[in-house]
Amino acid sequence: MPLSVAVQMDHVSRLNIRGDSTFALMLEAARRGHRLFHYTPGQLSMRDGKASARVEPVEVRDTEGDHYTLGAPEHADLSRFDVILLRQDPPFDMGYITTTHLLERIHPHTLVVNDPASVRNAPEKLFVTEFPDLTPPTLITRDRQEIVAFREEHGDIIVKPLYGNGGAGVFRIAGGDENLASLLEIFEAVYREPFVIQRYLPDVRKGDKRIILVEGEPAGIINRVPALGEARSNMHVGGRAEPVEMTARDREICAAIGPTLRERGLIFVGIDVIGDYLTEINVTSPTGIREVKRFGGADIAALIWDAIEARRRG
Repeated sequence: MPLSVAVQMDHVSRLNIRGDSTFALMLEAARRGHRLFHYTPGQLSMRDGKASARVEPVEVRDTEGDHYTLGAPEHADLSRFDVILLRQDPPFDMGYITTTHLLERIHPHTLVVNDPASVRNAPEKLFVTEFPDLTPPTLITRDRQEIVAFREEHGDIIVKPLYGNGGAGVFRIAGGDENLASLLEIFEAVYREPFVIQRYLPDVRKGDKRIILVEGEPAGIINRVPALGEARSNMHVGGRAEPVEMTARDREICAAIGPTLRERGLIFVGIDVIGDYLTEINVTSPTGIREVKRFGGADIAALIWDAIEARRRG
């Protein structure tokens, strides 16, 4: 049966379709005959306890420069849809959190992917701390004395904002680097939340693996190698994608976190693994679908829609 699907996302006109996972999901939905609608978070409303949005029918095609057509907008009760894909990019701020509260009013009658309450309760750099045996030494605090003591213990550290994304604001501070105090002054002025401090992992020079899990099971993997002179492997700051095989440790990590992801309704998740360590669990708007397929891996968009359709039949 065709499904009625609304996608809450950044505007479709802004997508770089070559690497965009939301677009890959939309293409697969269209291929299956599902009816697609588009709206941005700013078009979401609640009136008298009912969630609604100004939605536009959307057609998509895999043609750069001509990848979408929007129909006439209408104000729609979101409970009329079978599925809503929660796919706007972070930052994970109060605006993002508010959308999860609104969408929670219609889930699971309308299946929201990922479960909005679980998205809200699983900030990516905090969620990972539920699995301390899998992660590098990590400190979350604003306390300067604790941060200084952590660096004295571990030497080379990474400092990053708790709710940052895309590698923004990620700094490597080596032992003896005299910029730590100045960096903390900047962080204190910019961020109200605690900061994340982790032991630097030299294995990042070999790459930061993105593993995609569907219903808690590993579905694909790519490696992202930092550019020369960079500590960050994110693609938009010069990271290079390359194929890689999953290791026994990668599978061990997936097996450890998989049941929790399934229980929380986190259908589509991307985790980051450096060497033998899990560093992030991405649940808000994971990426990597098109890169995995480009390197000969699974068609993850199809696997995700298989999972969504199974839950709808449920």
